[in-house]
Amino acid sequence: MSDFLSQDEIDALLGSEKKESVKESKEKKFDINRFQKIQKGGFGGLELLFEKWTKIVREEIRIELPVINMISKGKISVMRFGDYLIKIPLPASYTIFAMKPLKESALLVIDSRVVFNLVSAIFGGGAKPFKIEGREFTKLEMRIVEKLVDIVLTTFEKIWQDVYSIEIERKSIELNPFLVRIIPPSEKVIVAEILVDIEGVEVPFTFAFPQMLFLPIKDIIYSENLNAEIPKEWINDIIYKILRVKLKTTLELDKIVFSVREILKLEKGNEIILNKGLNDELNFLIENKVKFKAKLGKIDKKFAAMIVSKIEKEKENG
Repeated sequence: MSDFLSQDEIDALLGSEKKESVKESKEKKFDINRFQKIQKGGFGGLELLFEKWTKIVREEIRIELPVINMISKGKISVMRFGDYLIKIPLPASYTIFAMKPLKESALLVIDSRVVFNLVSAIFGGGAKPFKIEGREFTKLEMRIVEKLVDIVLTTFEKIWQDVYSIEIERKSIELNPFLVRIIPPSEKVIVAEILVDIEGVEVPFTFAFPQMLFLPIKDIIYSENLNAEIPKEWINDIIYKILRVKLKTTLELDKIVFSVREILKLEKGNEIILNKGLNDELNFLIENKVKFKAKLGKIDKKFAAMIVSKIEKEKENG
């Protein structure tokens, strides 16, 4: 037997390699973007913020909707916006809102599991697992949704004030998921799940925040010390230092316009007549800005100014 391959055998081998290369070319490319990017350390600040918020909202919501026993924070995760929308059972209420001065819009989604159980519990039917019918909400159900949204967003705005002052602006409540494309489906959202206990049945609603929304305050969102208590000694030290800051204060007796010629003619002993009377209010300036109205007076043998009113910001800016 020959140790060398024949031409037919060589052609057969080359042909098989070509077939394998053609077969491999039909394989799909690996898409690394399908895997979610996990932020090291998670969303520590956001987690703590929602922990504080659930304690406040549960008290507020029990006043209006006493059938709700408990509200607690669920998991906070990252997913593609398109995948998030697909998972929401219909019907659902999509509230688009802005967190000014942050730019992108966010979503508050309350789906049928919450609404159907609330309606049933309020009218004596009790909370229980409901079959998702895919129908639209009735007018009564929408009123309950609007009340729930109002409480949720009002308290959510309040809890931010100690961290980063925001103003929540509600843009619209939509029932069609195709009308809530706040970002492209392929982009990521931070999804915060909130668990609502309605007479023993636990159902969720969710917030969805575009990742880019929190970019200006990323240090707050990822912080692990959001709720760290400020030492009392540190506060007292800051107050002590602030109170010792020296400021330039000026009492403006009057304003008179002179020409250069008139100023050059002034000599020692000339009198300048002021237009202000003894009881007229004068401008009191702090660092050259009018902050108060005052009246001129005397304490012993020294002239003094008595503050009579504070200048409001609008007037000051004007």
